[in-house]
Amino acid sequence: MTNFIALLCVLGIAAGQVLFKLCAQAYQSQGIFASSTLSLFGAAMALYGIVTFAWVWVLSRADLGKVYPLMALAFVLVPLASYSLFQERFSVAYMLGVFLIVVGIVLTTQS
Repeated sequence: MTNFIALLCVLGIAAGQVLFKLCAQAYQSQGIFASSTLSLFGAAMALYGIVTFAWVWVLSRADLGKVYPLMALAFVLVPLASYSLFQERFSVAYMLGVFLIVVGIVLTTQS
């Protein structure tokens, strides 16, 4: 259960980054005080707050050194989301780096 909640935290962090990007786009096109900008910012902050409490719960039940490598999954999920949602493109070297992060996550969680 603890690892499942930790993975939900990672998903929440990645989703928060997507919300911040959407907020930045709304800010550029509509301004900082537009309702869409403020709503996206508020949603991102609320999500980060919830994820923070969930992460504290995870840390109360698991060793930091064991679950923290899972946070690196955000470095994989965010580029995937930015590719699919924002049509951002990445170089081969970047994708190799993401692959190495995945290998590192697998190695650290298996030890």
